[in-house]
Amino acid sequence: MKYIALQNQVKMPALGLGTWKAQGQELVIALLEAIKMGYRHIDTATIYDNEIEVGQAIAMAVEMGLCTREDLFITSKLWNDRHESHEVLPALEASLERLKIDYLDLYLIHWPIAFKSGVVLPDSASDYLPLSEAPLLDTWLAMHEAKKTGLTRAIGVSNFTPNHLSLLEASNIMPAVNQVEMHPLLTQEKLRAYCQDKGIALTAYAPLGSTDRAEGMKSTDEPNLFGVAGIDKMAEQYGCSPAQILISYHISRGDSVIPKAVQTQHLADNLKAAEITLSASDIKTLSELNKDYRFINGHFFDCPERGYDWVFSE
Repeated sequence: MKYIALQNQVKMPALGLGTWKAQGQELVIALLEAIKMGYRHIDTATIYDNEIEVGQAIAMAVEMGLCTREDLFITSKLWNDRHESHEVLPALEASLERLKIDYLDLYLIHWPIAFKSGVVLPDSASDYLPLSEAPLLDTWLAMHEAKKTGLTRAIGVSNFTPNHLSLLEASNIMPAVNQVEMHPLLTQEKLRAYCQDKGIALTAYAPLGSTDRAEGMKSTDEPNLFGVAGIDKMAEQYGCSPAQILISYHISRGDSVIPKAVQTQHLADNLKAAEITLSASDIKTLSELNKDYRFINGHFFDCPERGYDWVFSE
């Protein structure tokens, strides 16, 4: 397994297992199977409502002798209703309680958007906190204070653009990781350049297009990553599947990637993708497919009344 060294020399496995939309015993069984295969990086979040199941799988895997807690890299995320400074540490502690572990390896601010305390999903503009009341810098400084407790080994962000990240520069402590949507149709070149300059590692989510997300989050004419011209031919060249090319793309670029899977065959295929190293010319070919297309475009958080015109605006 390839690893990425974060700023504080914490090692993050380049391939992880995403768990968004995975629930219940199906997830527990999938996680156990994944750990048996060799997965060591597991990504969850408070809003996924599956931290309890992830924790159950971790406990079972350790008890079965499949791994130790120290072998695993566990990520969770701060939800939007816990951005006020006094809310951050209790939110981290609550995640650890659900997971039944003593520490996280990585804790992320999930979105650069703040809701009022207790608002899981907003119904109206009144449910949002404007950034003047919950500045991202204040939330970030509270994350740093939480890290000092030893309850997480590293801290970072998710869905942050260069504009959002620039607001954190005053802290002189930049995120270890920025987790964002990335794939050949969204190569994030501007963001990658910024993050490389600041020593921020990138993790790609939705590397296969997140086709199983809710219908209400989909566009009627959205592209199919598996149908993008040239990927089939490249898969034949490497003796693998198009999905494996799409996963290997990120690892070959030096980023990490967290495809979601619960079926045994998909878990195995995704793990094998980490062993494929694409040539520089093939990486360039895939990157030239970029159309700045987002499958998860953030419009569901539009709230211009509170200053959130579009989360991904540059």
